[in-house]
Amino acid sequence: MNWKGRKVLVTGGASFIGSHLVDALVERGASVRVADDFSSGKKENLRPHLEAGLVELIRGDLKDSKTVKKAIRGSEIVFHLAAAHGGRGYVDLHQAACATNFLLDGLVFQACLQAKVKKVVYASSGCVYPNFLQADPKKILFLKEKMAGPPCDSDNMYGWAKLMGEMALRAYHKDWKMKSVSLRYFTVYGQRGHENHAVIAMIARAFIRQDPFVVWGNGNQIRNWTHVSDIVRGTLLAAEKVDDATAINLGTMERTRVIDAVREVLRHTGHKAKIELHPEMPTGPMNRVADNALARKLLGWKPKVRFMDGLRKTIDWYFSAKDPKLVRRTLEKRLTER
Repeated sequence: MNWKGRKVLVTGGASFIGSHLVDALVERGASVRVADDFSSGKKENLRPHLEAGLVELIRGDLKDSKTVKKAIRGSEIVFHLAAAHGGRGYVDLHQAACATNFLLDGLVFQACLQAKVKKVVYASSGCVYPNFLQADPKKILFLKEKMAGPPCDSDNMYGWAKLMGEMALRAYHKDWKMKSVSLRYFTVYGQRGHENHAVIAMIARAFIRQDPFVVWGNGNQIRNWTHVSDIVRGTLLAAEKVDDATAINLGTMERTRVIDAVREVLRHTGHKAKIELHPEMPTGPMNRVADNALARKLLGWKPKVRFMDGLRKTIDWYFSAKDPKLVRRTLEKRLTER
């Protein structure tokens, strides 16, 4: 697809993943509009593009139908990333906030249909997968798209909202021929990430020299952290290649224990601290790793960034960009907030 001059909307485009997607679209010459309420996004993530006049910004709440229609008007492709979301602490402790995603997604999809948008690219999540499948960290498990259910048992209200969003888009495609694709992001990390996600939280704890070094859970949780650059690349490929509302995993197939990531953070930063496990804190599933065979088949996509390499680059970014006094003062709140 030639992106030059193509009119695109990125909802949540000032956020962590959204702003990286905006970078990639601007680089490709797209005409980019961002809609964001800045509940978690930051204007500074878009500043170079705004100052250069390369991005149009609509600041507003997409749970308001007038704002939604204004944002979508004239767009050819809508990348829908906006959501009430966060890391494990947020997903576990803010169920009502995550429930508002049902309204948000419904308004966006309906407005896209009415505006005759050519395609919707929906940011879904690995949280759609049943909890009962992910309980045993000793099991070698790779989650395939068909395993999302039935039976369905998604991860908290956030996971249910994402699953319902996918199902709504499939219904829109079947009944009204609206083109779309849903992308199940798996545990994204990288530059501009937030401390309410595990990788950035680990890095922040090392940055402020926390001792004892707190780890939520027993450390044996298995994850497949995926670098934001791989997520953005997969998102653009999906926009170019898939129209039929298929849901596709975007995640590495590396199986990394939380405790091993913690040890690498401590090693790379030179921080010698006692590790203190807190299994009573929000932990999430014990075994969540994507099978990315469908992405390889449909998109020709596979991750380029190995986790430990990306982790070290993310540590270096965080240490160069952050103020230790501010992080020390705000970290505990940021672990569970947006």
